[in-house]
Order: sequence, then C-alpha cells, then structure tokens
Amino acid sequence: MRAKTRDNGFFPFCPTTMKRLWLLFSQAVTVCLAAYFVVATLQPDWVGRGAPQRPTVTLLQAPAAEPEQPVAGSFSAAARKAAPAVVSITTSKEVRQPRSSDPWFRFFFGDQGTRSQTGLGSGVIISHDGYILTNNHVVEGADEIEVTLSDSRRASASVIGTDPETDLAILKITLDKLPVITLGNSDQLSVGDQVLAIGNPFGVGQTVTSGIVSALGRSELGINTFENFIQTDAAINPGNSGGALVDVQGNLLGINTAIYSRSGGSMGIGFAIPVATARLVLEGIVRDGQVTRGWIGVEPGELSPELAQTFGVHASEGVIITGVLQGGPAAQAGIRPGDVIMEVGGTPTQSVSQLLSAVAALKPGHEAAFAVQRGDQRLDVTVVPGTRPPLRRRQQR
Repeated sequence: MRAKTRDNGFFPFCPTTMKRLWLLFSQAVTVCLAAYFVVATLQPDWVGRGAPQRPTVTLLQAPAAEPEQPVAGSFSAAARKAAPAVVSITTSKEVRQPRSSDPWFRFFFGDQGTRSQTGLGSGVIISHDGYILTNNHVVEGADEIEVTLSDSRRASASVIGTDPETDLAILKITLDKLPVITLGNSDQLSVGDQVLAIGNPFGVGQTVTSGIVSALGRSELGINTFENFIQTDAAINPGNSGGALVDVQGNLLGINTAIYSRSGGSMGIGFAIPVATARLVLEGIVRDGQVTRGWIGVEPGELSPELAQTFGVHASEGVIITGVLQGGPAAQAGIRPGDVIMEVGGTPTQSVSQLLSAVAALKPGHEAAFAVQRGDQRLDVTVVPGTRPPLRRRQQR
C-alpha cells in the first residue's frame, strides 16, 4: 500500500538529505578559512594586509647651491681659493741653558746643557716652485723648519733669505702639485674694505677669520725699521704670524705680522705687511739673495716747532736731519745737520718713516734729487745713494 504525498511545489522534506547538505557546507567553509589563513600568512599583500609598518622620517634637504653663484654675505669662495696655499710652519732650535758651577746644583740637577725649543707660525705658498713667504721672526734662529700643507702633506723647508728690517723671510720646499695664492693689489685698498685672515692660531689648525681694513699706512709702532702696515680687526692670534690677509676674492693683500694685545690674544688690532712690500722683498731675495736698498747716511727726526727754532729753520713740514755721517752720501752732497728734507725724487716726505721708505727705494749709485729747506732758503740737492748696510741685530719686538 503506497503512502500518499501532497505536491505543493517544494522538494519533499527528507532528514537524510539535509544532513548531507549541512556537512558539505561546513566542509567548504572550513576549507576556505584554512586557505585564507595560509594565504594571509605566506602572501599578505594578496589579501591587502601586511605586517605592521615601522614609522619613517622624511628629511627635507635644501637644494644644492650653484657653485657659480656664491651665497650673499658668504666668504666661502674666497676661503676655498686662498686657504690651500696657506701652510703651518713648525720650527725647532737648540737653546743653551746656563751652567752652574755649584757642585750641589750639579749633583741634584745634573750638567745642564741644551734644550729644544719649538715655535709655531704660518706661511703662504707664492709659486709652484715651492717658495713660501712668511715672517722673519717665525723662522729666525731655527735649526729645523717643517711645513705642513692644508692637505696634510709635510716637507722640510730651507731658508732662501730673510729681511729683518721688514720682518719677512722666504722659504722653499720641494713638493709637486703645490697650491699657489694669487697676489692682489694692496695699493688699491681702502679703509672699510672686507678682508679675511688665514693661519694656524695656537696650533688648533687652519682658521679663517673676517674683518675690515681699519687703517692704512700704520708706522712708528716700533715693530720694524720699515713700517707701512695694514691695520685690521680680523682676529689674529699667536700662530697667525706669516699667514695671509686676503680680499673677498681670495687674493693676497698682506702678511699678518703683529697684534696689539694686553692679554696675548686678539683685541681687534692686527697688523699686516702689504703685499707690495712683500713683492719687492721676494724679488730681491730670489734674484740677488738679499734686499738692496738705498742709503744716504743721515739721522732723521720728526720736525717739531722746538727743533725748528733750535736749528733756525723756517719749515713746518718735512723731516729734520739731526746728524750726518761723515763721508757718507748725504755729507758728500752737502746736506748738513739742521736741514729739513722736504722731498725725495719729487715725492713729499712728512715723517721719518716716509723718508726711510723713499730713500730705501732709491737705486744705489744712481743720482736722486732732494728738496731741502735750510734756514729760510729752499735748495735742490743731488745725492748719489749708497747701499744700505745690513741690519746686524733685529729690533726687539
């Protein structure tokens, strides 16, 4: 006997069929989840989820400056041009120590002999041949001289010649591919011009300082016989002696020589020898082995109303002659004590330093015209200068 079913449009309910469908569904879900976790672990980028990202920092950098267009107010171009030619100079010499005849002193301290003394300064390479310009007081009396370049190369230096009266010296080293400084024109300097001082102060390493030209033609400082200093407020300290004073184009204007200081450090008053003077010394030493200067054999003095009255001379400007060397060029030309030299070779002389420089520039053995005031008369005198004797002992500084 068959059971009757009602056809109502649905699949007839069967518990066995539903159980199979549920089992199939659960297996499919399980397989999908397993596949998802496998993919998420091995290939996280496929599912758009990766490992936690570490925070990053993006640095902002200024665009590189064009080398042809220096930054306004910067002296870096001048420093790059001049600094390689500025060197550090180290000297050493044996200094004798006083011996004592006291036996107890010799017992405790031994027989005192000599000790080594070192010095430090700077210099400027001025030719590819290895010539170096520096101060005479940097190398004076040195037994050994070592030069250190800005690229750390070292070389022993020999002294080609010295000129104590301007405190300049010429050294020479033997190295290849030497940087050379460009010589500027110190005669075109004006007060207020910006300058840089380059050297090795206190041995800390090459240092560049900036300032302005404070004054020109400084003399009567008691530093050298011939003084015509450039004064600057660029910081100059011990160890800068012999270094370079350059303009904002990196051209050499002078050789840093001395400072005015109460503490031994910079107080904003430094002095440099003009490159025009240094050029004359260099050419004389390299060509002749020494600097040849004119000399007339007089003792000059600054003209004052008291001296003018004493010698009975009617002059308010010029240099008064207080002494004349017997048989010297001035005496042979008829110059007497009490004469006032007004001009040398057509150039007015209003101070002792100007007279010394004017006479030194004369060529020995060649006639030179002097304008002299004697009493109330103005005379034209022809003098044949001789050669200035070498300075036997450098002035105390």
